Order: sequence, then C-alpha cells, then structure tokens
Amino acid sequence: MAPQDDMPTLDFPAIQASGNGNAADKTPEKHPVKAPAPERKRSSRLADDKRFKIFSGSANRPLAEEVCGFLGVPLGQTRVQNFSDGELHFQLLENVRGADVFILQPTSAPVEKHLLELLIMIDALKRASAHRITVVMPYYGYARQDRKDRPRVAITSKLIADLLQTAGANRALLVDLHAAQIQGFFDIPVDHLFASPVLVGYFRDLNLPDLTVVSPDAGGVERARFFAQKLGAPLAIVDKRRTDINVTEVMNVIGDVRGRNCIILDDIVDTAGTLTKTVEALLSNGATAVYACASHAVLSGPAAERLAASPLKELVVTNTIPLRDDAIAIGKVKVLSVAGLLGRAIESIHMETSVSSLFS
Repeated sequence: MAPQDDMPTLDFPAIQASGNGNAADKTPEKHPVKAPAPERKRSSRLADDKRFKIFSGSANRPLAEEVCGFLGVPLGQTRVQNFSDGELHFQLLENVRGADVFILQPTSAPVEKHLLELLIMIDALKRASAHRITVVMPYYGYARQDRKDRPRVAITSKLIADLLQTAGANRALLVDLHAAQIQGFFDIPVDHLFASPVLVGYFRDLNLPDLTVVSPDAGGVERARFFAQKLGAPLAIVDKRRTDINVTEVMNVIGDVRGRNCIILDDIVDTAGTLTKTVEALLSNGATAVYACASHAVLSGPAAERLAASPLKELVVTNTIPLRDDAIAIGKVKVLSVAGLLGRAIESIHMETSVSSLFS
C-alpha cells in the first residue's frame, strides 16, 4: 500500500450496524460501541434543498438508507428491472434536471453486475440533465490491479476510472482505496476517505492491555502506523511473499509480539488466507491474543470457513460491503457503520465546503 500522507486525524464515533448492514436491526453485542447523538443532521437546508438528491444501486441499499437518515433526506426513487436475457433496465422515477446528484454503489460481488448497474445509472442521470453526478463508491472494485506487476496484464483500476468518467461522472467519493495513487487515474476531482477513525474508536473502547498493531505486509505500514499512533501502541510488521493470486506465504514477524494483544490492520479481507496465516505466525511468536480489522469485508470463497477454524478472536469490519450470510453465521465478525463518515463528506461536497476540514 502506498504511503497515505493525507490520513485523517479526527476520530468519528463508530455507528453500529448489524451483520447485514441494516441500521434498523441493532442489537447489543459483546463490545458495545458508543451510539451517536440522534441530532447528527448537520444542516437544516439539505432536507429542503430540491436540487440535492441521493440515489442507490442494489449493491448496498441499507448503507444508502442509513446515509440518507443521517442527512435527513429521502433516498431517490428508481426502478431496476431485468430483461429475460439478464440485461439491466434502469429508470429514474423523479426529476433530476439541474440537481446535484450522488449515487452510492460499491462494486462488490457480483462485481460485473454492480459495476454495469452503476454505469447505467450514471448514463441515465446524465441524459436526464443532472447538473453534477458524484459517484460514491464505498468499495472500489478491481483496485488490486493498479500496475503491471508481471508481463501482459491489465491495469484494471485505471480502466474502471476511465469507464466512470466516460459514463458521465463529474466527481468521485471513495473509501480506503487499496492503493492511494489510484486517485491519479481520474481526471475528475476525487475525495478519498478513510475508515480508520471508526475502527480506532472501537478498539479504544475495548481498552486492550499490552497492545501491538500489526501490518500484514510492508505496503500497509503507513496505514498501520497511523492506527498505532492513535492507540498509543507499538508497531509490528509481517514479512510475506505472494506466490499467486490470493496465495501468500508468511516469512517472518518483524517486531516483538510476545505476551502482547495484537491487532492486524488491513484494507481488504478477501479469502482470509493471508489473515489466518498472519494470526498463526503471531501466536507462534508468543502473542497472547490476535484481533483483526479491515475496511472492506469481501470474504469470498473459503473465507468464512477459514475464519471459523482460526484462533482469531474477532474480525472488525465496516459496512462498505454487505456481510455475507456465511460470515455472519460464524459469529466472529463485528460490523461498524461508515454512514456518518460518508454523510458528512457528501454534505461538504454539496455545500462546497472543505472535506479535509472534517478531519482537522
């Protein structure tokens, strides 16, 4: 992961969400998180602003509804249907002429379906004469291919940026890119948010003794260093080697973890292979207990099975992606909400105020 010099410093309170991302299904859990004050709507003008609209695709509608609840505005009305051969048909059910429009849609699994749906939504808004279209992507799919790391491969993160702009996006709001330099693939303004403050708040409330923050690879050191500084904890690094796609080998643990409670920090947990191997390496080096946190809970393939069999205490993630049913069933995954983070940023973009000032 590239250095992230613009990492935010404000700790947003964590908003609890259920395993499926639905804010209406909130139940007490083992580690309660401080609930936000109900009066989190930051501007009385938004609810009356007819030129401010938020729409959602099908990828994470519960998160979009939570963001709208945070801002005190209704979610835009749309209709998505399929032709018999599977082609998508999308229609806006309200006027957007001259409006400042935000589309919330992560490109999570099934990636191609949700990406194409997003592109079709952008095209419909452009042809309906929306004044400005901001794509809000809590999870930016295809981000792991951001360079040519071997001969004759595609740079898909650049391709996705080109597709969004060609469809008609005027601005992008992204959360925890796999590599911060992906912002440079866009020729439109990009606001890059970080979920770390939400995760930091949760682990502060846990108040774990003898804490060490662990980066699972050298690329994530900057992210882990910020996290460690906010928690007042030392940093350790796992030296790993990637032998194939979704296949890694842990080589060594750099730093003293003996007798320590460890928190592994990553941006994405996909098949959980790297995570479970890192847990085993830390425990074999004398760690007392191991927790993990990540912004994006992809959790594909054998991830749930691996997590269930792992001695990992808890995996803390955000609701940028809806949690899969098999991941919910294992009982080790805690979901925190980024609705407040996204809501504040959306309001700042619409009101033409500084997004970075939210974190100063």
